[in-house]
This record gives sequence, structure tokens and C-alpha cells, in this order.
Amino acid sequence: MITGNCGVGVAPCRPGARDIATWALVNVEAIPFEVLEKGLTWDWETFPQYMSAAERRGSAINLAFLAPLTPFRHYVMGEESFERAASIEETASIRQLLKEAISAGAIGWSLSKSGHIGYKGRPLASRLASMDELKAYASVLKELNRGVIEVAAGSGGVLGSDNFKLVETLVRESNGHVTGTPILKRFTDPTLHLQAYEEMKPLINLGHRPQIAPQRFVSELDLREPFILQSIKMFGPVFNKSAEEVKKIYGDPAFRETFHKELSRPQGFHSSDMTTVWVVETGRPDMKHLIGKSVADIAKERGKDDADTFFDLVLEDDLNLVYTMAQSEVPNDLLNNPDMIFGLSDAGAHVGILCDAGYTTETLGRLVREQQLMDLETAIWRMTGDQADFLGIRDRGRLQPGFAADFAIFDPATVYSACERAEARFDLPGGGKRMVVQSQGMEYTIVNGQVLYEHQKLVTDALPGRVVKSEPFTQAQ
Repeated sequence: MITGNCGVGVAPCRPGARDIATWALVNVEAIPFEVLEKGLTWDWETFPQYMSAAERRGSAINLAFLAPLTPFRHYVMGEESFERAASIEETASIRQLLKEAISAGAIGWSLSKSGHIGYKGRPLASRLASMDELKAYASVLKELNRGVIEVAAGSGGVLGSDNFKLVETLVRESNGHVTGTPILKRFTDPTLHLQAYEEMKPLINLGHRPQIAPQRFVSELDLREPFILQSIKMFGPVFNKSAEEVKKIYGDPAFRETFHKELSRPQGFHSSDMTTVWVVETGRPDMKHLIGKSVADIAKERGKDDADTFFDLVLEDDLNLVYTMAQSEVPNDLLNNPDMIFGLSDAGAHVGILCDAGYTTETLGRLVREQQLMDLETAIWRMTGDQADFLGIRDRGRLQPGFAADFAIFDPATVYSACERAEARFDLPGGGKRMVVQSQGMEYTIVNGQVLYEHQKLVTDALPGRVVKSEPFTQAQ
């Protein structure tokens, strides 16, 4: 598992800034504050100390760490990191910290230039980084000949000129190992992903690897804290507000009029087709009959507008009603394209609203066995060796003498999971909620030679996982 995506994380962090780092994770990755407050031990300050803390604690699976730019900028600049670009001196200090982190084994660094918001609803600090800053930080990878850059830019459609220039700069100034920009096949524009691919070809020729998701992107949407909508500017005032303030915003005719306009934009609200937004949970018992119905169907029954119904239902249930939203389809026509890299699993982020970590077993069961869109060997390679090579992880991703004994042994006839049918569990620190996707057909999970799961049951209390560290790229990589 790789942590530190999208430029957010909890290291480096001074003791007085812990709430700021925590709230950035809450706002970007939808991890409840109470879970982080109870779960984080804070036995680190610098990024190398953070990685050492993970090694001391141990883990069941292997871990790797991206150095997220937001806490690095805040560590040097304080709260001004949310407001401006870094000075020459500050840029040099941040660059040195990133160099120390990657030299200590971080597999690269990450940033967000999308609509992510951080502490108190302000722009995430990495969004304020200037091009001169980013050139300096990217050059660390070229200097050390190791590491990748994960960049959250664009919204799954065409990049546009600014984001294209951003990615091009990162690729040219680093060692060329840049990823993160998603290519999504949207329900509302089913050919946009092909346009995005054509646009990115010059970047791909330089070494960029766009990410695609081999499963539908389906998530819960809780309008009390609408994390999945934070890239839409109009929802910014909703975050970190009281329930009464949120209800007032959703009832405001001007806010609703703005939302109507948002629905008309080709790349606006993720799902302008309200047949792909349906009720999954209610607080009021007399509203339980709505579960499983789409907003469009409910609006039709009521003789009301889709957008108004979208907010009316939530207000009627005192902000307790929760939606599920399908945002994108599998881009079947790009699955076998070697320019793409499989990803977008979120690896535990947005833990309370989605779980895409089952994309591996869903790929093997749905895309390989049922739909026969890929052969088995190619699918396995795309999820193992291809990714290890791109990340510069030398001793994993293959069944080869001298490599780590990490195995996932499965039955090709039964392996399966469905990310869109996640189950809620309340077993995080403090009883926090997380979504889990159950797999089937996985017979053994072996980590560094230790059998961890047998027939999908945990069979040991051992923690065989290791912190996987970056190494210099070979010529083949």
C-alpha cells in the first residue's frame, strides 16, 4: 500500500501544527477527525522519523510512502503556505527536506493542483506552489535518480493548457516518472476519455503514465460533509460548518440556482444524470422506502425538479440521508493500452464513503473471466510487475529467485469482488466507519514468506509487512 497521495499527509509536522495536518486529511481524504485523533500516535516530526515509526510499529502488509508536498510547505512556511508561493530561500529549504525524505526511502513525492481544500476550507497548500518551486522539487528526483511524482490535476477529462504545462514541467524536470492524472470514462460524456488520451500522448512520450480505474467509480455521498464534491467551488462554504449552517446553505435559492448551472456544465457536477445517484441510507424510518431509488425517480414521483429533490431529501431527513453515486464507467477501450497504469484505488482514503481497493479481484473476475477483455497474464502483470517497475521497486512484482516472497494465490474460476457493493464496518479507532469490499476466490495471501490469510481468513497475528523503500532506477526502468 502506498500512502501520501494527493499531496496530503501527517509528516513532517511540528507539535503545534498537528490539528492543521489532521484537518487537511479530513477535508481531502474523508477520514473522520475523531478516527485520526484517536489513531495517530505522533511519535515523529520529520518525514524520515515518520517512516521509522511505521517500521517500529509493524504492519501486516507492505507499506511505501510518498512525501506529500502540503505538510512540507507548511513545515517551512507556516500558515502562509495556504496563501502564497514560497520564496527562493523557502523553496531551497523545502527542496532539502524532500531530498532527505527520498534519500531515506520515500518512493517519491505528491501534490494536488485540483480543487482540494485543506485546513478551515482554505486551498490545500500544495495548490499554491509556483512553477519555479515545482521545478526545484522535481529536480530532486533527477539528482537522486529515484522516485516518482504523483500529481492530482484535472478532473478525469481533458487536462487543459495549464495542467498540461504543469505535468510537462514535472516530467521534464524529474526523471520522467510522473503519474496521477486520471483518465475516466464518464457517463455524461462517454468519449471524453479518448480525447484526454490523445491530449496526453506528448506527455506519455516523455515518460508520463496516466492512471485508469479498471472498475466503476462508485462512492457514498453524504451532503453533511460532501467530500467527493470538494473540487466544485460552490461547495467550499459547506465544509467544517455546523449542521444548522449547512441546512441554511442547502435551502438557499441562490445556492440551488448555482447548482442548476453546475449541472449544465459538461465537466461540472460528477453526475448530472440523477439516475446514477440513489438513496442508500436514511435516518427517518418513514423514509426507508426510498432506499435503492434514484433521485431522478423520486423527483418524477413528486413532480419536482431533480436538483431540488437532491437537496430536499437531505433537508427532510435532517442531513442524515446518504446517497450513492456512480461517477464513471470502466474505459474498456484503454484497458490493454500499455501507456496506462492501473490505479485510482485510493488505498484506504475516503474510507467512510468508498472502497476501491478491490479493483484487483474485480479485474480478475469481471474483466478477465466474465467479459474476457484481458488475458489473465496481462492483467496480473499490470497489477504487479508493471507497477513495481514504474515505481522503482526492484525486488517485488515478479515470481523470481531472490525476489520477496509476496504471493496472492487465487482460484481463476471463482475470484471476484464488486467495488460498487461495499459494506460498512465500524471498527476504526473510536468506532469510526469504513467501507469494505469482500473478495472471493482468494485462497492464500503470503507476505514476505509468511501466510497471512488462508481461504480468506486471517491465520496469524504476525506483522510480516515491511516498509518498501526507493532505490535508484536501472536503465531498463
